Amino acid sequence: MAIKVLIVDDHEAARLGLQTFFDGSPIKVVGEATSGTEALTKAKRLKPDVVLLDVRMPEGDGLLALDQIRSALPGTRVIMLSGYTNPTYIAKAKAMGASGYVLKTCTRQELIKTIKVAMDRPVSANLGEMEEIAAILDDQERINTDEFSLTPRESQTMRHLAYGLSNREIAHAMDISYETVKEHIGQLMRKTGYPDRTKIAVWAVENEIV
Repeated sequence: MAIKVLIVDDHEAARLGLQTFFDGSPIKVVGEATSGTEALTKAKRLKPDVVLLDVRMPEGDGLLALDQIRSALPGTRVIMLSGYTNPTYIAKAKAMGASGYVLKTCTRQELIKTIKVAMDRPVSANLGEMEEIAAILDDQERINTDEFSLTPRESQTMRHLAYGLSNREIAHAMDISYETVKEHIGQLMRKTGYPDRTKIAVWAVENEIV
């Protein structure tokens, strides 16, 4: 039996490209949408097995649409599509019940495999880019934020990390030197006990710093 998929992306080229990915596969595209609002309407009408949902769109972004689709159709798998590895997006998608988070640079084989595995797993099982993030969020050893305090600059740096900015972009945004950014990140690693920026960014999301 074919897996029914609804493609949601505001770029026509992206939608057409995804359709060609599924030629000759057990995946059948049953509809398209160009916004979060349209995605919810069509998902309710078409009742797809899987919704491939762009993260950033007009008229209701993908994360809002994810929440609405999961509420209206709890049995439907939603896999987020994005050009960004932003930990904030991934962590929020995980929290809202997405079954996966796939980069738009993925191969045809990777995308088809993600969809098939999502159908074989319980709804909201974590796939793709979400797996590492989910492991951090589900870690039972929580950091006690009462044990340390962050300076205003460290908090600001942490927020920028969570939004996916590079060190140079953070330096520009905060009007400080590249070396100073590295110093702030080093302090964040020391205080949180996390050895890399991705884990710090996810921790920031979990602790509602962003």
